Amino acid sequence: MQGPLKPQPPAAIPTDRLDIPEWRARHEAKLLEARSRPVDLVLLGDSITEQYECSGPEPFLDFSGVWQRFYAGRHVLNLGFGGDGTSHLLWRIMHGEIDGLAPRAAVILIGANNIGWLNWSAADSVAGIIAVVTEVQRRLPATKILLVGVLPGDRGAPVAQATAEINAALAARYGDGALPSVTFRDVSAFFIKDGVLDLSLFRDPQQTTPEPALHPSPKGQARLAAALEPTLSALLDDHPG
Repeated sequence: MQGPLKPQPPAAIPTDRLDIPEWRARHEAKLLEARSRPVDLVLLGDSITEQYECSGPEPFLDFSGVWQRFYAGRHVLNLGFGGDGTSHLLWRIMHGEIDGLAPRAAVILIGANNIGWLNWSAADSVAGIIAVVTEVQRRLPATKILLVGVLPGDRGAPVAQATAEINAALAARYGDGALPSVTFRDVSAFFIKDGVLDLSLFRDPQQTTPEPALHPSPKGQARLAAALEPTLSALLDDHPG
């Protein structure tokens, strides 16, 4: 006889943030946007993905050039929500944000907040990311998934260790074509210069009140997009100018 199922960690339990007006409004707006036009590419994530919609006024908040270069011509839907962990993204996926769509590809970049303000373990975060990937596969069975590893930052040794553990676990599960519909990319190396984190690729240290590096700057976001571009272009079978 099979024993009782192990309970899911909070990172893998769908959880809304509807008590936050801005979050609720963005969710409702994205439901409408998803049904208003063709969608070939979906970006799923947190503030690192949402910030593609920022256009200043400070130079370190102007991502419009990166967006135009890599994504504007691809019928893309940006489903990045600032502050989200895997549980929140999972809730959004299960409450309509990708229903009725048939994109050729979906990019998933999530987990930074799991090991940040949510203070979840690496193992629980991996369970949450797997839950997200599994739900996207279930709802979009014909869509190819590009899963991006958690980006590096300078939020302390414990977070750096958790980041490495998460990415190693995801590489073990999804790397080397283990699942035909999922491609895993760890792009950490693109943010390292001479063996250390290149802080010029992050906007947080450039703010009026500097904070530890977490969000790529426009330069860093361009580095991220360029690193993913060969894989993404192959998944989409397109060649943007």
